[in-house]
Amino acid sequence: MYEKFEKRAEEILCTLTLKEKIGQLNQVPQPVAGNLEETKERIRRGEIGSFILCNSPTAGNEEQQAVMVDLLNELQKVAVEESRTGIPLLYGRDVIHGHHTVYPIGLAAACSFDPELVKKCYHCIAKEAASESVHWTFSPMIDVCHEPRWGRIIEGQGEDPYLASRMAEAMVKGFQGEDLTADDSMLACAKHYVGYGASEGGRDYFRTEISDYTLFNSILPPFRAAVKAGVATVMSSFNDINGQPVTSSKKYLTDILRGELGFEGFVVSDWTAVHQLMKQGVARNSADCARLALTAGLDMEMTDNHYIANLENLVLSGEISEEVVDLAVKRVLKIKIAKGLFEKPYKEPYKVDRTEHIKLSEKIAAESMVLVKNEDNLLPLSKDMKVALYGPFTYERRALQGSWALDGYLGASTPNFLEAMNEVMAGQKGHIHHSYEGVLHDDCTYIFSQNDVIVLALGESHAATGEARCSADIVLAPNQVEMARKAKQSGKKVVGVIFCGRPLALENIEPYLDAILIAWHGGTRCAHAAAKTIFGEYNPCGKTSVTFVRKTGQIPLYYNITKSGRNVDGYYGEGYAQNYIDSLGSPMYPFGYGLSYTSFEYSAPEVDKATISLDGLLAGENVRVAAKIKNTGERTGKETVQLYIRDHVASCMRPIRELKGFEKIELAAGEEKEVVFNVGAESLGFYNFENKYVVEKGHIDLFIGENCLTNNLVTIEIV
Repeated sequence: MYEKFEKRAEEILCTLTLKEKIGQLNQVPQPVAGNLEETKERIRRGEIGSFILCNSPTAGNEEQQAVMVDLLNELQKVAVEESRTGIPLLYGRDVIHGHHTVYPIGLAAACSFDPELVKKCYHCIAKEAASESVHWTFSPMIDVCHEPRWGRIIEGQGEDPYLASRMAEAMVKGFQGEDLTADDSMLACAKHYVGYGASEGGRDYFRTEISDYTLFNSILPPFRAAVKAGVATVMSSFNDINGQPVTSSKKYLTDILRGELGFEGFVVSDWTAVHQLMKQGVARNSADCARLALTAGLDMEMTDNHYIANLENLVLSGEISEEVVDLAVKRVLKIKIAKGLFEKPYKEPYKVDRTEHIKLSEKIAAESMVLVKNEDNLLPLSKDMKVALYGPFTYERRALQGSWALDGYLGASTPNFLEAMNEVMAGQKGHIHHSYEGVLHDDCTYIFSQNDVIVLALGESHAATGEARCSADIVLAPNQVEMARKAKQSGKKVVGVIFCGRPLALENIEPYLDAILIAWHGGTRCAHAAAKTIFGEYNPCGKTSVTFVRKTGQIPLYYNITKSGRNVDGYYGEGYAQNYIDSLGSPMYPFGYGLSYTSFEYSAPEVDKATISLDGLLAGENVRVAAKIKNTGERTGKETVQLYIRDHVASCMRPIRELKGFEKIELAAGEEKEVVFNVGAESLGFYNFENKYVVEKGHIDLFIGENCLTNNLVTIEIV
């Protein structure tokens, strides 16, 4: 995709001195008032190729300076008109899941199971950020993760490689659009390559142990999808894999990323990751850091200055060939050319009409919310009811946007839950009685008794999630559990609306709640989406993108496990000596799970052929598997129909279930629709111990159902 810019990049490269080449590989933080003139002088000397528009590595939970287009144009003018090279600067910013309009965190958006909707939302993000001269976003994060204690699980798409792959493709295409030179396009960056989501113990930046078998089958698929979608850049991860830091690994950055996946863009380090090679014990000094990273295939260094300080001497001393530098510089130049920066280096600021963006923010927030409990069909509530609204998220705004919302508008632009509830109930007979800032008053029992139903706005702060925000125990705060207990004691029905960033362990609070809506950190219109769902204006249709454990001690717990030789597969059914003696082993809510205000009935799946030849599959033939889904309730509703497979006997142990397809459909009451999946070699194979993709003969179960625990199956044989 980017090879077509090779010739022009070569022509530019030939005009550069060695120092100027190295400058293109140097990314620095945005300047502050005190060092502005010094920064301009460095630009004139060709020492800076890119800026990251923030001033700290954990920008997601720290206030950042707003993007100033005039300043960026001023710096760009120095690069284009006052430097010898005339090469424009590349501006990157952590525009993760929204700019001024904020959309649900990645983990929540994946619960929509709607890649097309995600693509539309991410294109809106690109429009807003690109209008302010942000060329490049450090998103999407596509780390497959089994570790909800890890604060950054919020940014990814959960535990499943297929779902993450579909979302990765959607987000890359949403950000980049059809034309990278367009005014509403941003360069995407697939991160963190690779294995960062497997940090041991859920500790950020920590070590990982990942076999190649797990890497190729579970971790790499979203990156493969992002590369196929044309992602312009990739960010390397902090972690080591089996004692080998990714930042200095030719195996991961060159052999696999470029050789196996076919990536053509450039690789940027994470913040100070090159410097950390010394702390990780593979580099003795700054020069070692630069040499190891560059020769491994890391093209641009983020904020470390090891390249700019050492590469010239390393080349002149013969420790590094100048051709290695040239290769990295060409990759950076090709992306700058592809973005159209040479033709349009400046940005004329203009106002973006956010009307449609805000509508989409509410739509995806609503479709990402997951109804996980609804005893006696308590929800939806009637707007004629008297509602006691309590809890810490009654008045909350900032946390609704989640971590990594650097530029999200607050105030009236992000209504709180009380405002949304009052607006939804306006003009109706019912009313809201709310507490002061969610505090549990002594008179709450009396207040509860005077209302028809209790709605508790619960959750975790945005500051409890994100980078360097890991938790050893992922439960709601004790005062929230006590509030739920007291509400339940009133004898009234209790609805829990949980605004969270991770899949919390809910065993200690679930008995006190008659209905539970997982509202997530859902962005700008999260509160309205939740309120409208509570009152039935939206029929919930989200499905869990990650397993909800009962208690923290069950972690890691994920659905696509291999089968043990003993009865310890508690995910798929409790039994004697299955997992623990002090706890159930099964999840609180499994992967792909979510309730609706209507009900759906699945027919048994049928296939067009019970046997298929291996040669036929490899030649492109498919098995057609279909099931009919009927809305047996009284409301129109959406259902995500999920396809799973199980390979009974293979040369390598295979998962008990693997998601291989899904389709989200909408059915009116009484309506029935047939959903068809065409299953081919790309779904029925796996990477073996030699890292080769193989399809093998044998029996395969094909499941079509409402979540990963479905037993609605048909069996085929590959012969």
